[in-house]
Amino acid sequence: MKEIWNLPYLRLSKLSVGGLATAAALFGATLGAVPASAKSLVIARDMDMNSLDLHRAWCESCIIYNNAVYEGLLTLDANNKLVPVIAESWQVSNDLTTFTFKINPKATFSDGSKVEAKDVKWSWERLQNIKGNAAELAEAIASVDAPDPATVIVKTKAPNSEFLNVLTATYFGVINRRVAETEGKANAGPDAAKSDSSEPWFFSHSAGAGPFVLESYEPGSELRLKRNEHYWRKPANVDEVIMRQVGDTVAQAQLLQSGQVDIAMQVDAETAKTLTSPNVKVESAPSFNFIYVAIGPGAVANPFPMTMEIREAISIAIDRKSLIDFTVGEGNGELISVPFPIGFPGASGHAIPEYNPEKAKAMLAHAGKADGFTLDATYPQLNVYGVDLSIMMQKIQQDLAKVKITLDLKPVEMSAWRQRVSGDHIPFTGAYYSPDFYGTSQFVQTFGLAEGTLWYKRGGAERDPSYLLPENLKLMAEALKAKPADAEKIWFKIGENIKSDNVILPMLSPNLMLTYGSKVHGVRNSAICILPLYDVSIED
Repeated sequence: MKEIWNLPYLRLSKLSVGGLATAAALFGATLGAVPASAKSLVIARDMDMNSLDLHRAWCESCIIYNNAVYEGLLTLDANNKLVPVIAESWQVSNDLTTFTFKINPKATFSDGSKVEAKDVKWSWERLQNIKGNAAELAEAIASVDAPDPATVIVKTKAPNSEFLNVLTATYFGVINRRVAETEGKANAGPDAAKSDSSEPWFFSHSAGAGPFVLESYEPGSELRLKRNEHYWRKPANVDEVIMRQVGDTVAQAQLLQSGQVDIAMQVDAETAKTLTSPNVKVESAPSFNFIYVAIGPGAVANPFPMTMEIREAISIAIDRKSLIDFTVGEGNGELISVPFPIGFPGASGHAIPEYNPEKAKAMLAHAGKADGFTLDATYPQLNVYGVDLSIMMQKIQQDLAKVKITLDLKPVEMSAWRQRVSGDHIPFTGAYYSPDFYGTSQFVQTFGLAEGTLWYKRGGAERDPSYLLPENLKLMAEALKAKPADAEKIWFKIGENIKSDNVILPMLSPNLMLTYGSKVHGVRNSAICILPLYDVSIED
């Protein structure tokens, strides 16, 4: 699950043309020129880095970095099919609990040393023991063994038909154990969460087997990668990648239009219309990302219990069709009603909740709340996937006002939001999600509303457990040992359970706007890393 951490960034009015010109000038003047001798890929992005330590990082920019620097055993191709990378081959036991991998003998780290099974074992045990957000992806692992330098044997706690796909998540990249331990003082022991002090080292060093290595990182400014000269597969197509901090979507478009960047990563559909240069390409493609709002039944600030009836009334008081027009525009996104991305198992066939303010009023009256009430609506102040969360929340505020529900909108930085939603919880909020791998179990672990899931904690189950859905964990276990056709039906059932609970209210899946220079090739969306930098090239 990837929710970004805010860093200081430039905010510009979409109406300020002069401001954009100034921003473009400052961009070139303050961040330095690209060496003329290098084939450089320059990317404008609202960077959200919270860490460059593979096992502590938890953000969208982080996974782009992870994928470029830390090679894993497996990855996904453009069709979401498994592709071998460090793993030359693999076998799966009939009971779906034992996974045996053979390491490609050609695989090397960026210092030229061989990738061995013990590096994989150490990396995955560290992922578990650092206990960062990504550790939840490794919860299925019971043990990792390296009986010889070329063999990795993984046992899972239960049958897991999605496990190979889980391993494509960038957090399962392989770290050079010797370098990380001796130079970075990293460790993978059971107490790593407290004893490992290597995070500062990772902000200026990398130790992976990927096509790029870290050159430098300046928080709130830029990330520079250079080609890994010891890369064991075909070399990267560019000499260096420079990701620069540009927080405003219009500023990103301006820089792309003027040729100062090669890719602008967060241009929304409306702003993309201004990209008229013949040297710029614009594509609108369905994405795996979605925006949702959520109700916290156990939030300390709730004025009274947020019962099932009140939650349903809130849901049907939101005009979703109008919302999509208001945020991304018709044709640039799709409404969803369950927290599974479009195209994932169990995601299709769910009806969109009706917009029925009159019924919502009647339900509120029946619940004794006909005179209305006010809810704290704290949310992260972000523009994600072309959706300004402030604009979305203002539109929902207008809808709910028609049934006498007042939202007290409080935009905050991402770090403050995460602290609040995990502390006293939030009565009503908005957020977003993008997948870590191609598989539905991750969404159940996040939104399943059963004990141990993320929104079990965020919803305030310790104060109000009435919204919990314990059946979902049992259903997930069944799905993970079922054949694909049967699993699809089970995932669908879990989706309907979540939808009916009206705690997680998915809104829309915005299209991804791919905006890049005409000489750039290989730009595509990925279910595991958003933009695979290894695939990108630039014409001479």
